[in-house]
Amino acid sequence: MKVVHVITRLTLGGSTENTVLSVASLAGAGHDCLLVAGAEQSEPAVVGAARARGCRVELMRSLVRQPSPIRDVRALVGLVRLFRRERPHLVHTHTSKAGFLGRLAARLAGVPRVVHTPHGHVFYGGYYGPALTAAFVWLERLTARWTDRIVVLTERGAEEHLARGIGRPQQYVPIPSGVDTGALRARAPAREAARVRLGLSRAAPIVAGIGRLVPIKGFDVLVASLPKVRARVPAASVLLVGDGPERRALEARARALGVSAHVCVTGVPEDVVPYVVAADVVAVPSRNEGMGRVLVEALALGVPVVATRVGGIPSVLDGGRYGVLVPPDDPAALADALIELLSDPVRRAELGQAGRARAEEFTVEVMTTRIADVYGSLAHP
Repeated sequence: MKVVHVITRLTLGGSTENTVLSVASLAGAGHDCLLVAGAEQSEPAVVGAARARGCRVELMRSLVRQPSPIRDVRALVGLVRLFRRERPHLVHTHTSKAGFLGRLAARLAGVPRVVHTPHGHVFYGGYYGPALTAAFVWLERLTARWTDRIVVLTERGAEEHLARGIGRPQQYVPIPSGVDTGALRARAPAREAARVRLGLSRAAPIVAGIGRLVPIKGFDVLVASLPKVRARVPAASVLLVGDGPERRALEARARALGVSAHVCVTGVPEDVVPYVVAADVVAVPSRNEGMGRVLVEALALGVPVVATRVGGIPSVLDGGRYGVLVPPDDPAALADALIELLSDPVRRAELGQAGRARAEEFTVEVMTTRIADVYGSLAHP
């Protein structure tokens, strides 16, 4: 099939990685795929990496993530023209903003089939205010009428959409975000080697938080948990692997709590794998998460995880069977879980071993096969 994928930006993060892996794998399986992304907010290195993986990428200047009426109209017109030029069998949109514009453009251009992947949602916790959130929900309800299938990362994603009156149950297909577990393990150094390479202490307990430094990821909760953790595990430190608008606030919070010497913010690395394997525990304190690719990456590399009970995280961890679940926005509960794991190497090893097997349920091959099945069911209903 000829498929055009649309996303507002290509940046380091789960939705981009999921989209790029999908496009590259589907192209490798014989589909004719074009990936359209916003030019202004896409990171050149990420765009280059997508092209190196075999993605055909076209950048659009008017396509941006934030609501912008003039640009949004231009993006809509541009997408309609592009769809009429490409004449795809199917348009596959990714994330909310691209989903609104892409699905409307597909309808106007007469594209036969439309698939949408929300990659989580923006309905609660840390994205927008009540009025704008209500507008997004209304738009999702409207555009769901023009959508043949809505691909959610977990069953929980479908439940959260349906609870808000978005779409019908038969439209939803749960397909986890795929991770190339083999490639991860192939380039992963041993724990000791990773710590030496990164200039980290060989013995100190390290908790890693990995992702964009934005409020929705909850890294402020991780920083706030550190004083209690250090009271029980005095050598413990936090490694924040990433960058973003909350960096200064997080560093200021660490100073205010007297733990700034034990919180290191790395910026965006070329590869997060050495940081994952160097950690004793990976913390995912998100306030909202569609699935959490870093969870699967940590599981695949045998590193135990502590994560919040939000979004699709409990599904990935099977209710706590493959990691420790805690409430969101609760530094004390997060600290208790971290103390328990940091103090129990046997438990960490057990979770690490179980996680390796669990990660194989979230591979790129599984994801690609299931997306191709969706496409096939739409081509031959």
